[in-house]
Amino acid sequence: MGAPLIDLMQFTSVSAAVLDRARRRPRQIAVERPSVLGAAWEKISASSLGADIRAAGLGWIGLGLKPGDAVSILGSTSYEWMIMDLGAQAAGLVTVPIYETDSYEQVKWITHKAQVKAVITDSTAQANMVRQLDKEPELAGQIAVVFSLDDSGLTRLLEHGRTIPAAELDTRLEQIKIDDLCTIVFTSGTTGRPKGVEITHGNLLRPMNAVIKRGIWNDWIFEPSARVIYFLPVAHVLARFLGYQHLVGNGTAAFLPNAKNIVKDIQTFKPNALLVVPRVLEKIYNAADATAGSGIKLRIFRLAAHAAEQWAIAHESGKEIPFGLKIKIALARRLVLNKIQKLMGGNLQGIVSGGAPMAERLGRFFIGCGIEVLQGYGATETTGPLTMSERIGNKTGYVGQPLLCNEVRLGEGGELQARGGSIMRGYHGEPELTREAFTEDGWFKTGDIAQIDSDGNVKITGRAKEIIVTAGGKNVAPEFLEERLKGHPLISQVMVVGDNKPFVAALVTLDKEMLPTWLKNHGMEQMDITRAARDPRVLEALQRAVKRTNRAVSRAESIRKIKVITTDWTTENGMLTPSLKIKRNRIRAVYGEQIEDLFSKREER
Repeated sequence: MGAPLIDLMQFTSVSAAVLDRARRRPRQIAVERPSVLGAAWEKISASSLGADIRAAGLGWIGLGLKPGDAVSILGSTSYEWMIMDLGAQAAGLVTVPIYETDSYEQVKWITHKAQVKAVITDSTAQANMVRQLDKEPELAGQIAVVFSLDDSGLTRLLEHGRTIPAAELDTRLEQIKIDDLCTIVFTSGTTGRPKGVEITHGNLLRPMNAVIKRGIWNDWIFEPSARVIYFLPVAHVLARFLGYQHLVGNGTAAFLPNAKNIVKDIQTFKPNALLVVPRVLEKIYNAADATAGSGIKLRIFRLAAHAAEQWAIAHESGKEIPFGLKIKIALARRLVLNKIQKLMGGNLQGIVSGGAPMAERLGRFFIGCGIEVLQGYGATETTGPLTMSERIGNKTGYVGQPLLCNEVRLGEGGELQARGGSIMRGYHGEPELTREAFTEDGWFKTGDIAQIDSDGNVKITGRAKEIIVTAGGKNVAPEFLEERLKGHPLISQVMVVGDNKPFVAALVTLDKEMLPTWLKNHGMEQMDITRAARDPRVLEALQRAVKRTNRAVSRAESIRKIKVITTDWTTENGMLTPSLKIKRNRIRAVYGEQIEDLFSKREER
């Protein structure tokens, strides 16, 4: 029997709810973070967490920032990130997270669009980049404060609050209304310009409360025994949402700046649940497969993996599991699959996957290992999870039912549409884009094609929009990259690929008309398209073009590999529309093998 649950709707902000936990259960361990001494974990009580949030809030006030002012945190996931964020919210400010991998152009756009007045970064190099923005005419004098954590940035922030009366923060907390703007989270748009999603305090509290009321995940994220590691970027709305969920609860959270030592950290922290994107599970599976080696050991591993998948299918059906399969899964778990559980700390009960579609085979492998695998679905515009899987009757490949504060329906063409308490207020400073995002009767258009079964479970079957979502959960606008890359004289057409893949790649065709001139200008002998597509000097030139294109985007959005196609795409061969736009589905169908080669291990360099 766990701790009594709490009604979050008595609060008007997440900060107030976390501070209430500090008051109610001051000695409860709320956070653990890796010790600088090694494998040990430094324990932080709810009381200390609350004190740190209050100190950060007073620091923001001490910088002269007023309620409604925007501040940015540019850095990786960390305990410091969360207390600076929650402190800013407590002070009535609007937090504008920036990915640490965002390019200069992206940072310029975000800080200008949101009118950011102060920025705290992880590193001095990042801080210097932000300071360069002052030379931009549209940003001159706007950002008054730039601190970096590696240069005593947090200490400097807290110092500014030491002379501010504590009552000033209490007053600001009391003045927050539930529908006030809390954060602006920028997400990629089809033009390549990130769109600022306006999320209110209520947009966060209502779905968080709905998760608690539904009860299905409470022992993983809310009960005192709950232990969860967060290593996905908290600049992303999903990790931030679930991090808040954990901090208002009674369990223990760990915030890690990167996944470099994630296996070791998992083994020492011993989480009972993990929040992941599918790519993390792919890495774990691939590592296990590689560790198996070759020959008989590899064959045994793959037989065990197959048994796990077959058992998961049978278990999901609700029918009696055949005796032979029971024997197979028992042997598989004893000889092979129990190592996966040990690899993940030995305490793991469940995995929550979101941010991108997960292959059914992958989910069933972990289910066969004895670990529950649940999926959620959502977007920045839905403040993270719009739907969540049930613990009982979970169907692999489905993303569950809508949270109690939301409802969904299928619109024209099977597009999933939603409305409810977690749906964004709109796109910041973009009234026209906001209108386009909603139907006339007020439903948000997700851009995803879906099915809804008789129990209300949602299955995503395709993407209406052209936005690519990588296996790491990063949204990528392909047209932005394609148009930039097509600026090279050698290139005729480009199609960026990478949906549900570990990275972004591209198919490229060469310009037959321009090739002779380019070869001549570069002192090279004449050659046809087929030979040019293999020539090292041509390929090197294309790679330089890719490198230039990548400067405009973050690393997660950058093109890692290209495949040169020797047949150009035209209206005549059905690859282009009459208006000369590429037909993506047609190209995927014709060049499916080449696309898969881009992501195969034998092709990786």
